[in-house]
Amino acid sequence: MSSAAPVRWIATCPDDTKGVLVDELLALGVREPRAIYRGAAFEAPLELGYRAHLWLRTASRIQRIVADLPAGSAAALEAAAAAIPWSAWLLARVPFAVSPILTDAEAKSLGEPAVRGAVASAIARSFAAAGLPAPRCDGEADGAVTLVAHLRGGVCTLGLDTAGRALHKRGWRLPGHPAVLKETLAASVLLLAGYDGSEALLDPMCGSGTLVIEGAYLALHKAPLIHRGKDDFGFEHQAGFDRALWRRVSEQARAARLPAPLAPLFASDVKPEFVDLARKTALRARVEKHISFQVASLYDVQPPAPQGLVVANLPYGERIGRGQFAALYQEMGRTLRERFQKWRAALLVPAAAPGDALGLRPRREVALMNGALEVRLLLFEP
Repeated sequence: MSSAAPVRWIATCPDDTKGVLVDELLALGVREPRAIYRGAAFEAPLELGYRAHLWLRTASRIQRIVADLPAGSAAALEAAAAAIPWSAWLLARVPFAVSPILTDAEAKSLGEPAVRGAVASAIARSFAAAGLPAPRCDGEADGAVTLVAHLRGGVCTLGLDTAGRALHKRGWRLPGHPAVLKETLAASVLLLAGYDGSEALLDPMCGSGTLVIEGAYLALHKAPLIHRGKDDFGFEHQAGFDRALWRRVSEQARAARLPAPLAPLFASDVKPEFVDLARKTALRARVEKHISFQVASLYDVQPPAPQGLVVANLPYGERIGRGQFAALYQEMGRTLRERFQKWRAALLVPAAAPGDALGLRPRREVALMNGALEVRLLLFEP
């Protein structure tokens, strides 16, 4: 297949951030991405698809679509899948796993074992017909390629997971904080707040530093997955991988990085151990020199620039004790009113948080999910 030929892709994400993901795809140059349940579907040549793996900040995973097949029965699915030339998609030496997603009653009546067996048998038949050794189906094998079988309405959409590890795993996370944000959620918060690196950024409750580090990547126009290691993406272990093209796309991403942000970034926390963790994490992410860190409580933090964006993941009741919950929100509101009058603010709070205690009316509220926890992003203007 030519690297310029259109390829079908699906990028997945939480359903509440698929609009942000669609905007990212448009900014990358994808034409007419389509929002779907928990993701976005799009067509793009291989080069743009490779670029998406490096640049999408809010995607959880990416799949390359193999085919849409009839799946009224396991036998029908196996027969249709066996007609696919699987040696163009899979390598004999790399094991694979089949991950069924059964979304309606008809699909569920087939059952996951039957779907998994039908696809695995079809792949073995296809390789045998071509006179080639087949890869083994082994979901427990290290480095196994994942083939997603999504069944709905009597149709099975087969997609190869090209991400490998989930894309929120940028490669720089360090352990040590009890309540970290996923990097993809942090990026969504910043993008929903309209942050593009042209204004100062401050996180006064930085914790492990995820928000400000993602902010630094945005401000530097730095590809968020650029530090993933060699052979760390799923497509690197699949047939048809174009290493020369991938190398060129990666080099272009490195060249696009700015030497310094257009506006400064700041982070603080009341706990010295968290500031130290955030600084070490930023160093691992190779953005530490672009962020000013300090130990400071919310009561003491002062505006480090005339205007900018305050962003914070406010501690939840479980993290600070119920008795301090409302008091913290009152102090955050007071701080914004009295010291940050010219700053915008983006506060991530649990859905049940006492938002009224802030004493501020948000311009906009966005419902999000932080793992299994319902949260709200409150956006304020000066």
